[in-house]
Amino acid sequence: MDEKHPTAPMLLPSRRGLQPLKLVLSVAAYLSLAALLYCSFGPRVVLPLYGAPVVDSPQEQSPKVEGRLVPLEAHIMSKCPDAKDCLRDLVLPAMQKVHDKVNFTLSFIGKPTENDGVACMHGPEECLGNIIELCAQHLYPDPKTFLGFTMCLTRDYAEIPQRELIEDCALEHAIDFERLNECATKDNSAFGIKLLRESVNRTAKVYFISNLSSIP
Repeated sequence: MDEKHPTAPMLLPSRRGLQPLKLVLSVAAYLSLAALLYCSFGPRVVLPLYGAPVVDSPQEQSPKVEGRLVPLEAHIMSKCPDAKDCLRDLVLPAMQKVHDKVNFTLSFIGKPTENDGVACMHGPEECLGNIIELCAQHLYPDPKTFLGFTMCLTRDYAEIPQRELIEDCALEHAIDFERLNECATKDNSAFGIKLLRESVNRTAKVYFISNLSSIP
């Protein structure tokens, strides 16, 4: 869409270890690629970026080594059916074993488009779901909080971004729903979409580097 002043997206109404370092490095390498490939790109709906540049700098999505922590990230889509299996079978078991040894980042799969847009495979509701989960990570950087919240949403991924689901998961993981909604809609939604665009750009970069590393 190329409207100059699209309607701002809002939350929708209710509908209803042994050898730990070796393990961390193995999991880090596997998750970055395996989780990234859990769903492939298909037909997309463009969610444009609009509004003035955000003054407040969002939390950087690129993981950093803090002390001796090992960078670990997973790449998902909020409404991808396989994301639930990815989080449940790969991410959570790994984090239970190495959570105190890694710097964990959750990134999202999408495609940057012209006019500063973002395309999401499962449509604009997935873009909004991604933004909500990114806002949780931005506001509550402890993985026990934002990853737990994301897993809660993912269990009912088909209902994302229904307000009741988000409120229930926010309550379960001690997240302030109003702060979450404010983050997603701040500056006519430009702030949340900026978080999303930075995240999908990071995923695209990681995917490109992973493909390069596989070339003989």
